Amino acid sequence: MLRKRIIVCLDVDGGRVVKGVSFRDLRDVGDPVSLAARYEAEGADEIVFLDIAASVENRRTLLEVVKATAERLFIPLTVGGGIHSIDDIHAALRSGADKVTLNTAAVLDPALVSAAADRFGCQCIVVSIDAAERRVHTHGGRRATPLDAVEWATRCAALGAGEILMTSIDRDGRRAGYDLELTRATVDAVRVPVIASGGAGQASHLAGALAAGGADAALAAGIFHDGTTTVAAVKRALFDAGIAVRLNEEATA
Repeated sequence: MLRKRIIVCLDVDGGRVVKGVSFRDLRDVGDPVSLAARYEAEGADEIVFLDIAASVENRRTLLEVVKATAERLFIPLTVGGGIHSIDDIHAALRSGADKVTLNTAAVLDPALVSAAADRFGCQCIVVSIDAAERRVHTHGGRRATPLDAVEWATRCAALGAGEILMTSIDRDGRRAGYDLELTRATVDAVRVPVIASGGAGQASHLAGALAAGGADAALAAGIFHDGTTTVAAVKRALFDAGIAVRLNEEATA
């Protein structure tokens, strides 16, 4: 049985990790390097590093921060934000990323997904979809598109994306649970792993995304950043609920 993954997201703005509600009202929560190391020690399976201002500011990802973060990690690191070309992907991978995530760039140029998968392998390419009322949004959730989120996920998987990261803007930061309908619809539509994102408030919400929602992984941020719970505590609760996860016995002891 494949184990479900718990992923911690670091939304980075100006070199600092931030968190808000529905992508708004951002507050500083810490240094990405130290937070990434902390979450790995707690048992996180992966870290996602998103430079959330890069696309809006039309600049590249802060690769020096990516490199410093990667140097502290032994678990996979996915990097996104400000990645617009094959050269940008190459630079992120050379800076220590194991995978890259494409969002705005994929919508503007879908052929980039195929080109990137051909060049670096599908396993390196994650398409991140920010959805509000099932519509895809770009530029850090600021610009609505006419694209249906599930239909877009299906197209991206066909283009070569190795994973889909589906984030509900409507649920983000509200801690009322994931959008299980959106998650399940995405899982049923594609044949690649789906990461549920947006809305985690407690361990049962992650359990819902992984069980009822059918996601291969659940991503969370705020509940870990502010100390509501820990990765280790969540994974122990999932394990006790019969969900297959990798336990860090030292962290849960």
